[in-house]
Amino acid sequence: MSYPDIFRATVVGVKASDGVAIASDKRLSYGDFVLSRNAKKMFIINNNIAIAFAGLYGDAGGLVRILEAELKNYEMVTGATLTTRMVAKRLATIMYYYKFFPFFVEVLVAGVKGRPELYALDPLGSILEEDYVAVGSGATLAFGVLEREYREGISLESAEKLAIASVRAAISRDVGSGDGIDVIAISPSGVRERSIRLKIVEG
Repeated sequence: MSYPDIFRATVVGVKASDGVAIASDKRLSYGDFVLSRNAKKMFIINNNIAIAFAGLYGDAGGLVRILEAELKNYEMVTGATLTTRMVAKRLATIMYYYKFFPFFVEVLVAGVKGRPELYALDPLGSILEEDYVAVGSGATLAFGVLEREYREGISLESAEKLAIASVRAAISRDVGSGDGIDVIAISPSGVRERSIRLKIVEG
């Protein structure tokens, strides 16, 4: 299977001065077949942190279950509060541990704990902190909008609009992305999630 076949999705993250916004499309496809028009590719970890995936849906679900178990164990043993970087590094460690049988996913970890943070991880657990990022088969198209429109210090509202516009641009041309957009906005006061349903064009 080629890269576009495995990572059929568009997932975008944008860091703002007062938070982080992440957005993803809702299409789940395999080859040329659309399996679902309502796939969830983003998961809320707690009131300050969320993660998003592009890649094999089963691998994403399995990785989320492993991560949640690891984080609960960490909190019980240490009593420490989770930070965004802590979640990203733990996820990177898990992914590297499975490097010989990797999870075919690219991951964004976003959160606000003291300051807004956005991390991108590849299937082997390499981790990079970014101001804005896109992953998946529609990433190139999304980056066209991000590179043109992103400004340092933008508001969370503007970051949310930019993330949506980037995913929408990818959906217009990438066959692996489509059907709707899920959006999560994270601020110091918590996480806000919503969905945008796109009209299906027939004919």
